[in-house]
Amino acid sequence: MALVKLNDPYLIRKNETRKSSECPQEKMLTRYIEVIIFRNLKKENPSNILKDSHRLARIEHQLSPRPKEMLNISTPHPKNEPSSLDCATATKLTQEEISAAVQARVSAQGRSTASVSSRLSQPQVTDFDVNVLSVSDLCHHIQINNQLPLLQSHPHLKQVIKAAIEQSVQEWLVPVEDHFIKIVSGTCENIVKKDFALDPEETRMRSAAHLMIRSLTAGLVMVTCREVLDSSINTNLKSSFLTALGGATQHQKELVEQTAIVVAQENIQLACCFVQKIVVEKAVLELDKRLNTEYELRKLAKAEERRYCDPVVLTYQAERMPEQIRLKAGGVAPKEMAVYEEFARCIPDFLPSHERNLLLAYISNPLQVSQLFYTDDIKHICEKVIAELDRYVQGLMAIPASQQAAALYSLREEVFLLRSSRDKTTALSLIQKTVDSFLKGMTQHPSLSETANYYRDGHLLVLKALVYHRTFGIQWTVKNVTQALIRCHENYSFNFEGLDCLIQNHLVNVPVYDLHLAQTMEGGLSYHAVAFAMQLVKHYIVDKYHDGLFSMGDLHNTMELLVHIATYSRQPPEGLSQLVDTIQYTSRESGFLSRSPMGPMFMIRSGISQASDYNDPPGLREKTKYLLHEWVNRYHSASAGKDSSKAFSTFIHKMNIQGILKTEGMITRFLRLSSEMCTDLCYKTISDQPNTSSTFVRTKCFHTLDAYVRLISLLVKHIGDANNILAKINLLHKVLGIIAGKLLQDHNLRGTEFQQFSYHRLYIMLFLELSAPEPFLESISVHVLTAFCNTLHILRPSKVPGFAYAWLELVSHRVLLGKMFVLNPQQKTWSMYAELLINLLKFLSPFLRNVELPKQIQLLYKGTLRLLLLLLHDFPEFLCDYCYVFCDIIPPNSIQLRNLILSAFPCHMRLPDPFTPNLKVDLLPEIMQSPRVLTNFGSMIQPATFKKELDSYMNSRSPVTFLSELRSILQVSSEPGMKYNIPLINALVWYVGIQAISYIKSKGQTPGMGTITHTSHMDIFQNLAVDLDTEGRYLFLNAIVNQLRYPNSHTHYFSCTLLYLFAEANTEIIQEQITRVLLERVIVNRPHPWGLLITFIELIKNPRFKILNREFVHCAPEIEKLFDSVAHSCMPQKPSDTASN
Repeated sequence: MALVKLNDPYLIRKNETRKSSECPQEKMLTRYIEVIIFRNLKKENPSNILKDSHRLARIEHQLSPRPKEMLNISTPHPKNEPSSLDCATATKLTQEEISAAVQARVSAQGRSTASVSSRLSQPQVTDFDVNVLSVSDLCHHIQINNQLPLLQSHPHLKQVIKAAIEQSVQEWLVPVEDHFIKIVSGTCENIVKKDFALDPEETRMRSAAHLMIRSLTAGLVMVTCREVLDSSINTNLKSSFLTALGGATQHQKELVEQTAIVVAQENIQLACCFVQKIVVEKAVLELDKRLNTEYELRKLAKAEERRYCDPVVLTYQAERMPEQIRLKAGGVAPKEMAVYEEFARCIPDFLPSHERNLLLAYISNPLQVSQLFYTDDIKHICEKVIAELDRYVQGLMAIPASQQAAALYSLREEVFLLRSSRDKTTALSLIQKTVDSFLKGMTQHPSLSETANYYRDGHLLVLKALVYHRTFGIQWTVKNVTQALIRCHENYSFNFEGLDCLIQNHLVNVPVYDLHLAQTMEGGLSYHAVAFAMQLVKHYIVDKYHDGLFSMGDLHNTMELLVHIATYSRQPPEGLSQLVDTIQYTSRESGFLSRSPMGPMFMIRSGISQASDYNDPPGLREKTKYLLHEWVNRYHSASAGKDSSKAFSTFIHKMNIQGILKTEGMITRFLRLSSEMCTDLCYKTISDQPNTSSTFVRTKCFHTLDAYVRLISLLVKHIGDANNILAKINLLHKVLGIIAGKLLQDHNLRGTEFQQFSYHRLYIMLFLELSAPEPFLESISVHVLTAFCNTLHILRPSKVPGFAYAWLELVSHRVLLGKMFVLNPQQKTWSMYAELLINLLKFLSPFLRNVELPKQIQLLYKGTLRLLLLLLHDFPEFLCDYCYVFCDIIPPNSIQLRNLILSAFPCHMRLPDPFTPNLKVDLLPEIMQSPRVLTNFGSMIQPATFKKELDSYMNSRSPVTFLSELRSILQVSSEPGMKYNIPLINALVWYVGIQAISYIKSKGQTPGMGTITHTSHMDIFQNLAVDLDTEGRYLFLNAIVNQLRYPNSHTHYFSCTLLYLFAEANTEIIQEQITRVLLERVIVNRPHPWGLLITFIELIKNPRFKILNREFVHCAPEIEKLFDSVAHSCMPQKPSDTASN
């Protein structure tokens, strides 16, 4: 803080250092800091330098990565010379590039350039990515470039790289760490003691000390060890390579020299980070020892209920220090604490943790990021949790007026007890205290504050550590977390935000909690319990219905009691009757996701929950392993018979002998264990043969997976009586749920190491087995489709991003599409497939809206386009029926995707050429027919009072204030890009248009430019065009253009409406925006909707609109050229002919 309190920090800091310490090491560190600060100032005025942003961008950053905004304004490198920064951060180089770069460095620049390049390299890991329990953990992060010539010709040399780097780190670390710790801890001790001399809070003092010493230690180690460590790694690598090669030739020695330089450069950043982290952690412990007396004095003052104050320091400050820099009794001011908080912004040479994009890592980097908990020892896991909790506590301490640090610190002590005892009794106590503390804290503090984020993440960290399969397991932990919820204090037991957070992290057994909640409501006598149950049901069953996290079966007892209260209570709670009506409507509208108790979704979710049931009878795992191995051998034997029927008839006898077929529960456990063994076998095969081709690994895995799928299909066909279809379908639902449950567990626990191909193989092969051309299977084909669609909905990309590619491949498989659209012509299954496409578009929507399409999302987007093109070509009626539902989800800037969907038209229709001269659209026979629309847009116009006023205005133009209030109803926020309720705008435009068409037809007329005017419906459209701002008007016009599809009455009416709005617009801004909406859809690649082309051609050709004379057409040469080109393509005739026509 002294660095910011004084007018001349250089002189005063220098004087204070002389007085406070005579240690030569501390003087050396102080001198180092002075040189760093003033090296670039020279004789210039410091105030001018601080104002010069370009000079600031050129100053070399010493202790932290250059901010992104500075990178954008930095001096560019010559085009023919790559920068050293680019060289240092390149991850993939070709052999020619490697050789050329290394030769240039060796011959022209030498070793000095390597050190400079590595010093300028950007951070690659975060502080908590580096584990310092052992130096051997360094090998998990070491990078090896497989394209280096030496490593390609001698692959065995890769093994010595890790040992050489570890040796270099160990050699350098031992003699210098004590030296660095002594220097930095002494300096930090003196500064912190001085700045916090009158602060009574030992937690704030400790937090500030930790923040300062972490940053200073990391910076000192970074600038000291890089060149030495780089040289040591290079030397050890060359020595190890030459020893492993034996008698190396001259050419091999040159390759060794090149390889050592490149490997050292690629890993020097990591090695330095590892050294920094080790020294930093030891320095923190040393500083706490030095300041322990100060901490204890403050704790003693609190225990004696007196205010801590050092009278000597207080007297010195009052007598000798000026008012501007004088310390005040009672604590450090926030502006002074900000200096220490700045240390926490970025630890030198480490990435800030928030810059990592875990969602994209799930999809594209399956084997690169290590998990937080990967050791098999509870002690080590607890140590990692303690370290993370310390980080959260420090974060809370850095926030002014935070009172939750003490609760997290108490939680840390409980984890420390578990580290020592490692028994279930202590773990049960930890769970109860964690749940109680979590709910209590989430009740007292706002959920969106930074304090609540630290508090929430700290408690979830503890519970997730217990879920880990090498501690106490998911089933045991979820069971006891649920019991802790049931037992918690009534003052905060109805904390919805806390419960929602636990449910979202799969830490609650929902059916058990549902039964408890129904009992707590006491038949409606407990008002708080009923209100909480209503909030829970509304959130999960109504608002987040399509997320699939809950089903009506999960909350069966709660909902049953709520219905009873709404029906029989004299005064039901406010809003309960409407909630029950909404739930019943949702249940009726769920075309395929059956959510009734004992329905398909209930059975699938039952399988998902049983996938984590590990209380198996003794010896069942061994029996399952034996039977599975026996079946695989029988399946692949020559005597298996057609469709493995002979092998199955003898194998089912063995299953019966082993007791597997005695009860439904035993069959379920057998299938769960078999699914687990099959997927674990795939992981083991991948890890055991890392250098083997993927084709060989997959073939080996498919050997077992295909046999297991055949066993499942045979069990489904033959279980129960031949006429008992329900038993067969229930078993199928249960199997699909078990595999889905194992997939969800794998995805959550393995993180970015999750492998999707085994689950993809299980699902696709099982679907093909059950889609064979057999009479029995054809009779249950709709049930099979429903089961698979329900499962795919649960495993949608937004919930399981690591399964996204396999999910899209399953959804677009030719057999599934054939079953869905060809073999079920009654369209019973169309709504199911529409729901799956909605899931896909919802996942892509945020990326498309923000124009963020990384490579992995680009692949998913291309797959989506191909699927939609296939549907457009082969099943256009499907897109015609559900186009508006899809357009509600697609962002406004995804023009080609929307065009593709809106271009669909029925197969029996032949579209007239929109470029035909003198085409009379109003005389086409199809123009009087209404298209089929399956979406109920009227129900989407909410609230009900708004729809009532809308109907009233269209009928009688009352209330008179309706038009003036319309904009405020459509607007939901003030944030640019998110101001308006887009689905409501789309529903409003469609509903008003349909009512207008009915009104015109009721008068015996047809829609046209002369009949659509001077109506209440057109008043609404004109008011929206004038009253809305630019963003709202753009969304409104897009909603109109979405109706311009194939020839039908909707297309004709909205085409006339858009042209009328253009002609009657009172400002050219509206005309320009109408032209923009049409033009941006026309200039993209085909296909284009027929109605869009008809409307745009009419706007260009009709002299009434005079579009080519408008000012916005001639605002720029390229715009004018674009319009000339479009006009020429729309008007192939000569101008004179066009005028006469």
